[in-house]
Formats: sequence, C-alpha cells, structure tokens
Amino acid sequence: MKLIKVVLTILLFLPSAIFGQKKVAFDSKNTKLTASQYQPVDIVFKVTKLPTENPFDITFGAEFTDETNKKLTIQGFYHGNGEYVLRFTPEKIGVFQYQTFSTVNSLAGLRGTIKAEKNTNENIHSSIAISPENPQKMIYQDGKPYFALAFELDWLFALDKNNTNELPKTTEIIHSVKENGFNQVVMNVYAYDVGWKVPDNVPSQYSYKKPPYTVFKGTNENPDFSQLNTDFFQHLDRVIQHLHENGIVAHLMIYVWNKKVNWPTMYSAEDNRYFDYVIKRYQAYPNVLWDVSKEALDYGRCDIPYINERIERIRRNDAYKHLLTVHDYEYCAREPDKVDIISIQNWRSDLYSLSLEAYQKHPSKPVMNIEHGGYEEAPYPSFVGNYVNPEVCLTRNYQCVFAGVYSSYYWQNTSWDIVIHDALNGKQPFPTPRFDYYKHLQSLFTKYDYNTLLPYKPKLTINSRIGNDNFSTSGYPLTDGKGLYLYFVPAENYQINVVVPKQSQGKFEAKWFNIFTGETLEEKATDYQMFKSYQSPWKDKAAVLILKSI
Repeated sequence: MKLIKVVLTILLFLPSAIFGQKKVAFDSKNTKLTASQYQPVDIVFKVTKLPTENPFDITFGAEFTDETNKKLTIQGFYHGNGEYVLRFTPEKIGVFQYQTFSTVNSLAGLRGTIKAEKNTNENIHSSIAISPENPQKMIYQDGKPYFALAFELDWLFALDKNNTNELPKTTEIIHSVKENGFNQVVMNVYAYDVGWKVPDNVPSQYSYKKPPYTVFKGTNENPDFSQLNTDFFQHLDRVIQHLHENGIVAHLMIYVWNKKVNWPTMYSAEDNRYFDYVIKRYQAYPNVLWDVSKEALDYGRCDIPYINERIERIRRNDAYKHLLTVHDYEYCAREPDKVDIISIQNWRSDLYSLSLEAYQKHPSKPVMNIEHGGYEEAPYPSFVGNYVNPEVCLTRNYQCVFAGVYSSYYWQNTSWDIVIHDALNGKQPFPTPRFDYYKHLQSLFTKYDYNTLLPYKPKLTINSRIGNDNFSTSGYPLTDGKGLYLYFVPAENYQINVVVPKQSQGKFEAKWFNIFTGETLEEKATDYQMFKSYQSPWKDKAAVLILKSI
C-alpha cells in the first residue's frame, strides 16, 4: 500500500466556548495529554494527502494500556478534512499509554500518554449499566442509581445543524428536558419525513421535515452511499457532547424505517460502512445507549437475522460495551439474550397489568416501555396516538413505573419533525406542555431509591388475607420488603385499604404525594392494623401513598 505523508497533531477536544471546554494541541515530540475521567478525548492525526482508496475504509485504531496492564482496543474513524481520530474516554483516574495500528504504515506505531484526573463535575456521569444486585434495574458504572425517564426527540440532530458556532435551540430544549427530571433522550441518528398528515401552518423555525442533507454525501433523494457526510457527524458530535455535559443519556436509534430515509441495501458495503462508523464514532461517549432500529420489524425492511448481525457488529466494534436494545418487542421477545434492555411498545388500556406481565416474564433484564400510546396534545397536532390529555399521559407513565418498567414521554411538537424548542419560555400563545409533571416523578424515585423497590402481583381475589400477599385491596404497590410501601392510587379510588405484614416496630407513618405538584401531606402515625383504610386528600386525582414502618 502506498505510504501517506502524515503530520501528527494531537488535540484534546473539549468543546469550544459553547461547551465550556478547551483545545490543547501539541506535536509528536510532546505526546503527553491531561484528561478528565468520563470525558471523551479526541486524538487527531492530520493527513496531508488522503489515500487513493475510500478514506472511510482505512483500518485505524489504537491499543490503550492502563497502569495495571489492562488493555482496551479502540477503533478510530475518518473525521473529514484529512483527519483521522481516536476518541478515548478514561473510565478511571490514572495514566494510559497508547499505540496506534493501521493498514497504512505511517499511521501505525505512534505512541502517546494520557493522564486522567478525577471527575469533579457532578453533571458528568459514567456509562449506565445493569445493577448487579437487581438485573431488572439500571445504575451508573460508578454504582449510583439510574432511574431512567426518557423524552422522545427524534429530530434533535437537526435543530442547530446550520449553526457552526452555537447550539441555541438544542441548549434551550435540553435545558427544559433536564430541569423537568428527564435523564434520557430517545433520538434518531437521522430521519427525513413522517408518513402522517402534519398541519400546514407550522412555523418554519419549528419544522424540520425533509432536511436538505443526509448521513451520506448528497441528499436523501440522491445520496452518494459511498461517502459519509462528515459535516453531519461533526454536528452530531456537538449534540451528543451537549447531552453528556447535562447528564442525559443519548438513546441513539441507528436506523429508522418509517421516516422515509433512503438507506442503502441491507448487508451492502455501504450499509456496513455507515453502521460501523456510528459505533466507532460514538462508542467513547459514556452517555450512549445503542438502539439498532426504531420499530425494527414493523415495516418489512429487515428481519431477525439482520438485527442479530447488526448487534454482533456493535459488540465487535464497541470497546466500551454500552447497553443495547432494539425498539421492537417482537424482536426482544424472540431474542432476549441478544439485548441488555427489553423494549416494549404497549398502548393497551390495561397498561399496568401488561407491564407487570412483561416485568415478570423477563426477570434478568430491565424492561422499558418506549411508547405507551400517550402523546400529549400540542398546538400543531401531529401523530396523536390513543391518549393526548397531559394528566392521562402522566398516569400512564406511573402505571409503567409501578409495574417495575421504565417509561418514556412524548409531546407531539417535540417528538417528531415539529420541534418547538422554546415551548416553556412563557411567551407562547398556546398552553404550556406539562413537562413539569415529570420532575416530580423523578424526585419521588430519587428520594425513594427505585432500585430497592419491587412490584408485586396480587392474588386474583382479596378474600382470605392470610399471608398478607395482596398488600392492598386496590392501587399498585411497590415495596422494598423492609417495611416501605409505595402505592400508586388511581383517580377513581375513593380510598385504599392496605394489607401489609406487621413490623417489629408496630407503627406506620403515612404520607401522600401529589403527582401533579410534588406536594407531600403527612398523616399522623398509627398503630399497625391488618386492614387499614387511607383516603387521598386530593379527591378524584391520582396520587401516591407512602407507607413506612417506624
């Protein structure tokens, strides 16, 4: 192979002024870098003359070795503009040595050192993982609980695509997402158009349908599948980094079949190049959760063997071993051992019972309801689903959570090609969407660690209270098995009767939690009763009863 003349420049890409980060450049005579734990480092190799073959097909990467001699092999990627990049994130403090490898001699054998210092930014987290104590719950790799509460933002990639200096729209909507308790964004790498009717009067600043670019060179109508659009991915880097700095997981759906994207043929070199590139480019971000495809098997585009092969590609290329799911329960139900998280999409009226069934059917995996059919109403009606009332949408999230299942929220004017990024600025002529309801849900399971709470399937009858195995006559219980009980009490309840085991302390305190305001009202502590009645202070409103042995 013809050698390439290489000028080595190594940069620590901490985002520019937008992201509060800095750039540090040095030459091959000074290859020592200082980095921060959990923050990606871009090591950039400038090539003065590109190879004659496709630059995306060059094998390039490095082996990183820590102080215990543990090794991590990371694939690099072509960044555009004659640059090849190694993106590395130190997951612990210490010194890492690296040496590059490549099918191009002049890119191989290059060495450097990265000293990783302790993370001091409370917004920056490690990757999410499965709890070793309870495989149906998630944690951060550093051991902190992760109560996943997702917000669908399919077109997030598009908001500031043409702004190379700032991310004003992205910043505003992600601020709204974060301040209201959401810690995960479900997003497409790319989408083009929806297949349903969208109002004609959507203001242009909020409409992102049919973007004039794609993930490939050219346009969606006329793509050049042989080349990837590096400008697009450079922008997507900024978006993923912004989510990371705000402590938000990027639930990244690599494909979507029903958004009119012009994809290359399955298994083709062009298809493989795109898919592998996404993994290589984004594996180092700690906040990434892989999702092979939205509604993977629904549209006749692919089959189970194809999804299996795509998952194998992820496992092979992702050195950081991020969690993985497929937005399709038909797939997850057939191939549960292939995924880390079971994704379901359930719109049924009996959501709680079916969610509990899914939870019990998959005892070794977290379960997440990606879509429960509740798409909160908005000024420009888009895909309306089956439930649009904001209070109903909220209670459906509670039904998922109290069944042991993680949930997602949709607003019709953020989830798809209409994205009103400034809906909460107080200046809009339409009713403010109720994002605020969800900060109370997040706060509830911050105070009461969700990872310690388990749902319970009652008997088919409330007759015979022997064994206390109903916990209540109505409502939906969670318990830690140590005297703490949380009950989601639907609006139609006049009261709830609890049936819990007697604790050695002999007394119970009770408090009510208002799911709409976050308000808490305490009741006087009482002696244990086997069949104790409680009435919510908010008549005809759903609430949570918290019962604790004292």
